Amino acid sequence: MSKLVYVEKLGRMKYLPAWELQKRIAARVKANVKEGKEARHTLLLLEHYPVYTTGIRKSDYTPEVEAQLKGTGADFHRTNRGGLITFHGPGQLIAYPILHLSSFSPGIKWYVCALERTVIRTLRGLGIHAHTSPHTGVWVGENKICALGLQGRHVTTHGLGLNCNTDLQWFTHIVPCGIPDKGVTSVTQELRRETTISQVEPHLLKAFAEVFKCQLVYS
Repeated sequence: MSKLVYVEKLGRMKYLPAWELQKRIAARVKANVKEGKEARHTLLLLEHYPVYTTGIRKSDYTPEVEAQLKGTGADFHRTNRGGLITFHGPGQLIAYPILHLSSFSPGIKWYVCALERTVIRTLRGLGIHAHTSPHTGVWVGENKICALGLQGRHVTTHGLGLNCNTDLQWFTHIVPCGIPDKGVTSVTQELRRETTISQVEPHLLKAFAEVFKCQLVYS
């Protein structure tokens, strides 16, 4: 019997309320597993209001840099995910899988690769050839189309941001994910037609169910 993953579509949210929700769900999943109940693995789908977030890897995000980025009209938050700085905002499909990891695989390396494969399948369904690289995430040529930032050895939080019709000008204020000399792109840019989150989302859900060998339950 395939594992059940409960899908919650949340619309557009500010970053901190979404992070608090992730933590509550992660605690519930952990408690369920400990008590021998159904884990209730959850997949949150949403988009954020403009926000720059940093991860746990060391880099020089001074108060001056923070103020400069806030001056663009975006929020700024330091987080406990992996990776360096990135942008989230309207037109970017956010997926936060909150999973009891060992129910799917024994390790985080498999999980990272599974998310990358999910995004590659998603884009293939839209007619875009994407690939991985030595850098985490999913790429089209030399341009990143999807960033990954993860946390959790037992129950996963954070996840991925796939640029659908994101305003890519937001990325000009940073070095995305700390990788110089690389660009960013979006589904809209690659297909040369406006492509929204609602058009991409069904492809992502189908790919997720296939890669993770699970049954999606919609709330």
